[in-house]
Amino acid sequence: MQTKPDPAAPALLDVRNLKVHFSLRGSFLQRMLGHDTGSVKAVDGVTFTLQRGEVLGLVGESGSGKTTLSRAVLSLVKVTGGSIALNGQTISGLSERQFRPLRKRLQLIFQDPHASLNPAMPILDAVGHPLRIHHIAKSDDEVRRLVCESLERVGLVPVERFLRKYPSDLSGGQKQRAVLARAIILGPELVIADEPVSMLDMSVRAKVLELMGDLKRDLGLTYLYVTHDLATARYFCDRIAIMYLGRIIEIGSAAEIYTNPRHPYTKALLEAIPEPDPSHHVPHDLPRGEVPDAAVPPLGCSFHPRCPRAFSPCGWESRDLRLMLDERWATLTPDEYLRERAIVGNLMALDSPSTEAHIPAAKGHAATELTALLAELRKSTPEDPFWRGVVSVEPQANGVTVRFHDHVTPELQPVVDVVDPVEVACHLYRRTS
Repeated sequence: MQTKPDPAAPALLDVRNLKVHFSLRGSFLQRMLGHDTGSVKAVDGVTFTLQRGEVLGLVGESGSGKTTLSRAVLSLVKVTGGSIALNGQTISGLSERQFRPLRKRLQLIFQDPHASLNPAMPILDAVGHPLRIHHIAKSDDEVRRLVCESLERVGLVPVERFLRKYPSDLSGGQKQRAVLARAIILGPELVIADEPVSMLDMSVRAKVLELMGDLKRDLGLTYLYVTHDLATARYFCDRIAIMYLGRIIEIGSAAEIYTNPRHPYTKALLEAIPEPDPSHHVPHDLPRGEVPDAAVPPLGCSFHPRCPRAFSPCGWESRDLRLMLDERWATLTPDEYLRERAIVGNLMALDSPSTEAHIPAAKGHAATELTALLAELRKSTPEDPFWRGVVSVEPQANGVTVRFHDHVTPELQPVVDVVDPVEVACHLYRRTS
């Protein structure tokens, strides 16, 4: 399925330092007083290019920002910063009136074919509707002719059998073919496919992906393929960009990403792919914990709290210490927990990200007791990457202060000595010069 677009040719799509932030509403009083209520950084400084005729896969867990990024390209969400260029023309920041003519060149395939077709419209009207919106067809006969051509291209034949049917009369695979017919009827250059096969039966997925590949070859399409499924991305994509908390953390050819993944998160995603053979045991070293809050992401590398290979510059902070304490207390008996918790004062200050964490001693307890508690915690988890980020544990008059190494946010850097270009945002591959 993969092709070899010309890397020397001008990029069809050029995205530079793209940011999409959504403001948090906060309370009524905060809004009245004009207080900053923060924002969710759904896309936070993404840069990539997409060559004509290429398939680039955006892969990541739910909440990674891949769908928001694709919708920003289509001007369906407002861009906070950065730029998007199509064939060298900047298209970010345009008004809807200015952007509307471009929609003929940019089309979207939605995840759910059941919801993306109007149940009150027959297939003839649903597929032909873009022709009327953009004033391309001048008569009903021309609409019918173009719809028939489009349906025939996607394999809904004989077309007369489908023209007057409603979406409820079609199977899931047939609905997605109708959505594909609607996407290609305007002759677009770029098609953004947002999880186009995730709602389909397993038996239909390969056929739809094969159809999309045929359309790419026959019509000269370029795809931005959004998915959480690395298995279909490997089959369909030329290059893959791995996203985590609004940033691309690894990008390269599909073959290189699968054969030799660099970023620990990419390795974890690959290890999470199910193995269909029950007799073939595959170790699954999945990342611990949950995806962090995008409104207040971790300092430094956003993956560091879940990374087994994180070390001093990755961004260890006060919230990681709070998590360590909570995880320890969850394993204790009730009596042990009450005895230890009685030593520790209010921990709310640890919920604010900082490279210096102060743990207050509870009333009637000394800082030496807290120091002993942290020593016991370290003794029980000596291999935890957290301790690689700790600079010092210092008793104070009213508690203990834990200081962490200064954090550095990793940027995408090219990996040397590879045939296909690969970039990775990880301190394990940080430039030394």
